[in-house]
Amino acid sequence: MKQHRLFLALLIAGMCHFVTAQDDSGDYLEFNDRNNVVHGVYLGFTTHYGEINGKDTYIGGLKIAYVANQQFEVGFEGKFFYSDQNFYNDAFTRNEDLFGAYGGLHLEPILFSKSKVNLSFPVLIGLGAVGYIGEDFDEEEFEDDFDDVDVIFVVEPGVSALFNVSRYLQLEAGVKYRISNRFNIENSNISRLNGFSAGIGVKVGVFNMGRNRYKKNIR
Repeated sequence: MKQHRLFLALLIAGMCHFVTAQDDSGDYLEFNDRNNVVHGVYLGFTTHYGEINGKDTYIGGLKIAYVANQQFEVGFEGKFFYSDQNFYNDAFTRNEDLFGAYGGLHLEPILFSKSKVNLSFPVLIGLGAVGYIGEDFDEEEFEDDFDDVDVIFVVEPGVSALFNVSRYLQLEAGVKYRISNRFNIENSNISRLNGFSAGIGVKVGVFNMGRNRYKKNIR
């Protein structure tokens, strides 16, 4: 009987030692096993050069967006443009250039988000207005002929390379193609804003506000 009791005591002691060894084998303490989502928000400025109807076109933009897990952006983007058309307008008897603005929903899926350089596919879906302006622009005369400004609907997909300079700064460079509905402004030979543009931009904000705080090294 004493031998049985001694064997049982040794067996229990061995099991306790095995369990203790298993608990001490890890390199970290895990407080939560869920995946941590990284959030971000930024203000961006862009400048692009392109063509409308074969003429030089200059585009500036401003956007504000939320970044989900460094993989998808959603926000608002607004753009203004000036196109050096120099077409003759019978109403004002002078050379006219095209100008306008549009803005709306900004969407941008991002690939290779954990790398220093990312690839993204931005798209802008929005509304705006287009008209023309001359070198001797007269505000009162323009207001009298305000019917020569027309509403436009624009879809602008593109592809961009994103350069992560720091947690707070990101640079971008890319190409976009602008697609608009048909519009009608008097004495103009342009009916759409379709065309390519290429440019650069800068994003200032915080791109990874949520870091993984659920594992802590114990070495």
